[in-house]
Amino acid sequence: MGYYNENTILYRDGQFVKASEATIDLYSQSLHYGYGVFEGIRAYKTQSGATKIFKAEEHYERLKNSAAAMNIPYHFNNAELIEATYEVLARNNFQDAYIRPLIYVPANMSFSPSTTSHIVIEVWEMAPFLGEKLLRIMSSSFQRPNPKGFKIHAKATGHYVNSILASQEAKAKGFDEALLSDMNGYVAEGPGANIFFEKDGRVYTPALGNILPGITRATVIEICAALEIPVEEKLFTSEELKSADAAFFCGTAAEVIGWYSLDDQVFPKPWSESLGKLIQDAYMARVTEKEFKEEFA
Repeated sequence: MGYYNENTILYRDGQFVKASEATIDLYSQSLHYGYGVFEGIRAYKTQSGATKIFKAEEHYERLKNSAAAMNIPYHFNNAELIEATYEVLARNNFQDAYIRPLIYVPANMSFSPSTTSHIVIEVWEMAPFLGEKLLRIMSSSFQRPNPKGFKIHAKATGHYVNSILASQEAKAKGFDEALLSDMNGYVAEGPGANIFFEKDGRVYTPALGNILPGITRATVIEICAALEIPVEEKLFTSEELKSADAAFFCGTAAEVIGWYSLDDQVFPKPWSESLGKLIQDAYMARVTEKEFKEEFA
């Protein structure tokens, strides 16, 4: 897909510039070592016709926290960044769009900390990251990084080499996406999404500690509370997951997307009758600020 053209505008270090004219220092520590942090955010055209960035404050706060975790200077004002993001959307005439703020550091071939950093905010139109059909998932041979070796709660650029390798492996074998375990063999998450499963009227998700604490994950838990759906955060294996009634991924890019199977084992409950479908409908109503009808609840 094309992410930009000759008319695309982005925000960089306080200025609105053409994407085709923006440059980066080829000696950047971020480019050479994967040393940067970013966010994935979505904007939606709401029921009223206005453009709304979903949970903008939470995303930019996580960006700030990720930078702190990675010892990257963060000399930006989040309120100003949110205002700039709306301006980038307006200048590109986007309402439904994906937003990518990225913090990167300048030239530095050593491992010493940088004293400054740069920010760029890019936007583009993007369909749901994993599509809209139910997914065939494969248990990956890759594991999520050990939290004693990485700051896994940070959304750091270098962490996503792990995601790319796992996703490419699954697709090369004919699956839609991968499911990764943690270093202890428990289910962790997808390459770019958290996971939930349904069993006997309850919803389960991996406990925090070895996964990215997703903002969409937190939103799903909020929705479950509003709909009085019991949620339990716990450790579980892929074998337990295979006994589930239904399962789904969630993430800003992926939104809420159901699974068809795991390792070719099909989940028995039709997606249309699952709690995941109910949560999916409630999520889309929430991000677009539509009324969620009682008959769905």
